[in-house]
Amino acid sequence: MPVPVPQQRSASAAETSHGDLTLLVIEDDPAGTTITVPELSAAAGTRVRVRVRTARNLTEAARLLTDDVDCILLDLALPATGAGNGPVADPGTGTGAEAATGPEEEQVSARADELAALTHVLRLAPHHAVLALTAQDDTELAAEAVRVGAQDYLFRGELDARVLSRAIRYAVERKRADIAQHQLTESRLRAQENARLERGLLPTPLLDGSGLSFAARYRPGRSRALLGGDFYDVVRTPDGTVHAMIGDVCGHGPDEAALGVELRIAWRALTLAGLCGDDLLATLQQVLEHERQSEEIFATLCTVDIAPDGRQAGLCLAGHPAPLLARHGRPARLLPYEDGGPALGLLPRARWPRRQVELGGAWSLMLYTDGLIEGRVGTGGSERLGQDGMAAMVNSRLEQGLTGDELLEAAVSEVRELNGGELTDDVAVLLLGRDPERIRRWGGSAPRSHPASVDRPPSSSPPVRAAGAHRPPL
Repeated sequence: MPVPVPQQRSASAAETSHGDLTLLVIEDDPAGTTITVPELSAAAGTRVRVRVRTARNLTEAARLLTDDVDCILLDLALPATGAGNGPVADPGTGTGAEAATGPEEEQVSARADELAALTHVLRLAPHHAVLALTAQDDTELAAEAVRVGAQDYLFRGELDARVLSRAIRYAVERKRADIAQHQLTESRLRAQENARLERGLLPTPLLDGSGLSFAARYRPGRSRALLGGDFYDVVRTPDGTVHAMIGDVCGHGPDEAALGVELRIAWRALTLAGLCGDDLLATLQQVLEHERQSEEIFATLCTVDIAPDGRQAGLCLAGHPAPLLARHGRPARLLPYEDGGPALGLLPRARWPRRQVELGGAWSLMLYTDGLIEGRVGTGGSERLGQDGMAAMVNSRLEQGLTGDELLEAAVSEVRELNGGELTDDVAVLLLGRDPERIRRWGGSAPRSHPASVDRPPSSSPPVRAAGAHRPPL
């Protein structure tokens, strides 16, 4: 039976040009009566008109269903003919309702047949609002239609212009809200999963038994990310040597972050396998050349291997800034960097000399990426901080008695202030230290190391420390 709605009066072009809605009515109307819908009064006093399209079966509805359709009014009594080739079969048996064997099964199968047209429309138009039209005495079927996915239901006997107008607007807004909520939920789940993945990819230092203290600070340049193209790691090999490295893949996207993780894992595996110095860097360059997205991608790297007695170290630089060394009672200074080699991935068959460095008895060694020194300073931000400016800044903090995490936190915060805002590049800083007096207080055993603290993006979870790692006493 056709929907009993009063005829719609004519409207001017100005009235129909703003906020119009399109309704697709799907019903089997043997009399061929055209359904019309009256104007809807907008809250602001303007008039919104509903344009109506009619379809007598699902095949015709599929043809008329375009992106400009806002709402679908479906008669649940419409035969679910699908593409016009007969009733929709039961998905479990391939037959109709006659396959049911008991009273309950027959009732469930019959209800599924009554909603077959609705489920077909919902699959056909997952992003459109749907109103179900049913007989007045079948409230169970109407409620089931909403449970299956319709935004609302209407009874034929109570349908009038006012009810239909309100139902259309309500269904459209509810569908928009449902879609927005679904997208928000998916976005949150992806963000949580990415955060868990990135936290799992951050390194856990292996320093037990070394006698060295460790602190690190990590801040990716990408908004709302936990992992960037910078990478670092620290491990102690069975012979007592402590190996540390820090690197930077050019670029700031997820591909660069993934490549940084690959290089870090490769470095740890090669180091534990006994490689170091030039042999290790040459192998890492092969890994980079095979894994990078384009030949323009390169990575800088700094590696340090500290002797078991903690008084000497070997230094290799691959296009990376030199570390900062602070000895007990002396100002911090940059280690020599004249003999460094090129960045990984720039030159085939490149070499990376290893320089021997005297550390002394008590010292702190800071490794960092260029994100820490390339921030702007001065009036108008015309100059960069640079390595000398960073060394002066760290010395001023050392004079204040800051060490470990407090020193790194203060250094990164001051670089941000000098830059006049957030840094655009990734920043990674790690600090290794040796204090013979503290080692004696611990009876020759070293305190456990702890992983880096991570600058969290807005609206993210607090910094996460890797499982099993503890903060050493300062």
